[in-house]
Parts: sequence; structure tokens; C-alpha cells
Amino acid sequence: MATYVTSDAHGHARALDRALELAQPGSNDAVFVLGDMVDRGPDPLGVVRIVRSLPNTHVLMGNHEAMLLETILTGDESDMMAWHMNGGFVTSEQLDALARDAYVDVMDWFAELPTFAVVEVDDARRSVAPGARRSHVLCHAGIDASRLRESLAAMGVTADTQGGYGGATPRNLLDAMVQQRVDDLLWIRREFWSEPTGLVGCDGRGPVVIAGHTPSVLLGRYATLMCGDGVDEALRGVMVEVGPSRDTGGVADRICIDCSAATGYPSGRVGIMRLEDRRVWLADIEEGE
Repeated sequence: MATYVTSDAHGHARALDRALELAQPGSNDAVFVLGDMVDRGPDPLGVVRIVRSLPNTHVLMGNHEAMLLETILTGDESDMMAWHMNGGFVTSEQLDALARDAYVDVMDWFAELPTFAVVEVDDARRSVAPGARRSHVLCHAGIDASRLRESLAAMGVTADTQGGYGGATPRNLLDAMVQQRVDDLLWIRREFWSEPTGLVGCDGRGPVVIAGHTPSVLLGRYATLMCGDGVDEALRGVMVEVGPSRDTGGVADRICIDCSAATGYPSGRVGIMRLEDRRVWLADIEEGE
């Protein structure tokens, strides 16, 4: 079984469908979707339908799903205007067009989405010791890393002699993530991307954080130690590893998987990464999509 991650399709159902066709996750593979399925693009509920149709999918809430829920719950006109200005108009129209049962079903589904997950996978890259496994912390926007380390310390899990948290189990990490602020998990940017997490030691061991939310074309405004510029030679969005240094044994401690679909054509893409070997598949957003 392999583990795939994707994020921030933002209503671009055709590009998401093409990315899945390229990656071809199997029925026994796990696919983690890190939120922001809706808003900005032309078919937000089409993205939701694709995601919900996958056989082994784990979906997290993004800030746009949270905005949708808060706006509809309060019914406040200023909240509605702010949501629409942030790309929610088409989502709102599509929701209004649903039959009552379908509307209730999808809204209940949104409301139950968690804000984080932890997954441990075999690390199949050549630069890693054979048989090594690595935990990944998954969330929409990022984490408060100092708070996570403090939460681990409170349960007796501290950095090892190499300065990393390779000994933290997935259960440890899940229990520590409960102490994160929801606003950080959904909205954080600069504070997360600009500083190392302190979770990966100089031997390269320790959990890696996977997040979206910040389009790769804009990541350079916030991140240091980026592997690349956040775009390819044609200025299209890509996935970006962040933070490799001597202190992390050359291992990126954060990965941005938002391939800038929110920007649409011509720079936007939807991407999928397989965590075991970090292979990436990218689908361009075509003109008119």
C-alpha cells in the first residue's frame, strides 16, 4: 500500500482528475487530501465528488471549507461578502442548486472533516537507510512547531542525541497535535515556512510536515531554504521541499504541496505526491478551466 497526498485543488476538477489519472493510486492505496477543495475555480463540488468517490481517501479541512461552514452557519451578510470575495461565489451557487438531501449530506461531511493527520510510511529513497520508516504530520496550512515540541516534551518525548524526534511514534505525534491551535492549522504562513521545525535531527531522522495553503508561486515571500523557486521553467506551480540543512542531515523538514491551482491558468496546477519515494505528478490547469 502506498500513500499519496494532494491539496488545494480549489474547484479545478478537471486538473484533479488528470492528476489522479497520472498518479493512478490503487484501491488499496491511501490518498490524503489536505483541504481547500472548494472556491476560486469553476467546479468546486466537482472536486468534492471526485474526492469522495476515491476508495481509500482521508480528507482534512482547509481554511476555505472552514470559511464556507462559518458563513453558512452564521448567515451574516458581511461574512458572506468576505467569502465571495475570497472565491466562494461559485461554491455558494452550486450548493444552492443542490437538492435538500444532497445539500445536508455534503454540509455534514464538511463539518466532520478533521484538521490534521499523522501517517508513517516506508522511506524508499536511495539516500535513506534500507527499511527506514518516517512519520509525516499532515495539515492544511502548517503547524506551530515550538508548541508541538513542547507538547511532546510534556509527554516525556524529547529530542535525541542528534537533535531530532525520530523516536516520536505516530501516536505521540497525534496526541501532541491535539494541542495545536486550529487557526494555525488552517491559516499559518510565515511563522511556519520561515523557521525550521526542529523535528528532524542532523542524522536526517524525524517527522516531516506536509502542508498546502501557500501557493508555491508565492512561497518565496515566506520560506527560507527552499529547494527551487516554487515554479518550473514555464513559471507553473510545483511542489517544494523546504528546510534541508546541515542541522537536518540534508533532509527537508517541510514540504509545500500547493501547486498554485488557486491562480488558475496559466501558472496553476494540481499535484499529487507519493510519500514513499516523493514522486510527484502534476496536471496543468488549461485555459478556460
